[in-house]
Amino acid sequence: MRVVTISATYGTAGSHIGPAVAAQLGVPFVDRAIPSAVSQELGCTLEEALAHDDRAEHGLGRLLAGAMRLPTVTFGGVDLYVPGAMPLAPEEFVRRTERILLETARVQGGVFLGRAGAVVLADHPGALHVRLDAPLRRRVLQTATLGGIGEREARKIVEGSDRARAAYVRHFYRLDPADPGLYHLVIDSTTIPVPTCVDLIVSASESLD
Repeated sequence: MRVVTISATYGTAGSHIGPAVAAQLGVPFVDRAIPSAVSQELGCTLEEALAHDDRAEHGLGRLLAGAMRLPTVTFGGVDLYVPGAMPLAPEEFVRRTERILLETARVQGGVFLGRAGAVVLADHPGALHVRLDAPLRRRVLQTATLGGIGEREARKIVEGSDRARAAYVRHFYRLDPADPGLYHLVIDSTTIPVPTCVDLIVSASESLD
């Protein structure tokens, strides 16, 4: 079963490339299912789980800054009141996320987006680890174009997401997610068309047979 991890900075079309790669390889695309599964295991709300997740836009940055206080949780930048909610330890969320990543890769394979997949699955046989990245300026322009928003707003989104996702890997794994040594393939998906990126990743994964 094929396993591909994708680390994608904001504005590099990871959420488009990942599912396309999974479809061509015939394996699941694993992204939003992870916090949902973790929330079910821990008996917490999905909002709490997302607040600790590296794919949530604002949650992790606030968590590490100590600004998040339950029972009010931050989800997508909006404070939600969760009656009866109990504090969720970030280490516990990460531990459960790692277990789900490892078990899913072992049982059914998949294309995994984010969550330090290249680190967690570094020793998985035949796994391909990919980094999607590009200069900030091009990522901002792509975000503005695809989102139909101004460049100033796009820059704020990109920079905020970059900080949160990098903080996740640095805080829990003491590694820099931009380190090319973590990956087999690094692609600038703001310059190389998305379909070509998909073909490159699929070809690289198949070459590991």
